[in-house]
Amino acid sequence: MSIKPFKFKEFTVKQDRCAMKIGTDSVLLGAWASLNINPFSVLDIGAGTGILSLMLAQRSRAEIIDAVEIDDNAFEQCVENFEQSPWGDRLFCYHVSLDEFVNEIDDKYDLIISNPPFYSEDYKTDNEQRDLARFQEALPFEHLLYSVSKLLSNDGVFSAVIPFSEEEKFLQIASQFELFPSRILRVKGQPTSEIKRSLIECTYNKEDVETNELIIETQRHQYTQDYIYLTKDFYLKM
Repeated sequence: MSIKPFKFKEFTVKQDRCAMKIGTDSVLLGAWASLNINPFSVLDIGAGTGILSLMLAQRSRAEIIDAVEIDDNAFEQCVENFEQSPWGDRLFCYHVSLDEFVNEIDDKYDLIISNPPFYSEDYKTDNEQRDLARFQEALPFEHLLYSVSKLLSNDGVFSAVIPFSEEEKFLQIASQFELFPSRILRVKGQPTSEIKRSLIECTYNKEDVETNELIIETQRHQYTQDYIYLTKDFYLKM
């Protein structure tokens, strides 16, 4: 996988020191996450390169955009990416575990966003850093959703991307913390592909769920209009 900086229309992300490189999941989530509540404060859990924070800095007027990253190398790279972006004065990364952050922070966030590590034991590789970034044991859904319930403001929104196969489990756990889905976007690579990812938005309000499906491409590198519309403010060639 390339370790070159990833250039977007308004910012560049260095990724050579991060286990998890820039991928479609994060770009989709960063572009899809709702800003209807005009958030004052945003939290990015498991920031990695900082891509989600940077996308939300471009899209929103949020004055506080905080990120949490436990990995040493990813934290340093995230800080560098923040400092070199046009929005460095609004971006801050904490080098702590999510547990520590929850226990130390009294503030609540209007928008929380996460592309959490979710791969199970079957996906272990020989790259320990990459495994830490991807593994469910690094950040189980229960831990993530408990933490969100402690950090999200009463009228706040939580957005995440997970495997479609985990959607039912994720929503069941979320309901235990009184977090309920308001929007779901199910993503497949091509029209004949199986659904691969679910982008989920949760709030504390039980309401009708807006459910949609997104197909990324009709054939190799032939992107759908829906995908282009969603990502055109970021990708250079869209």
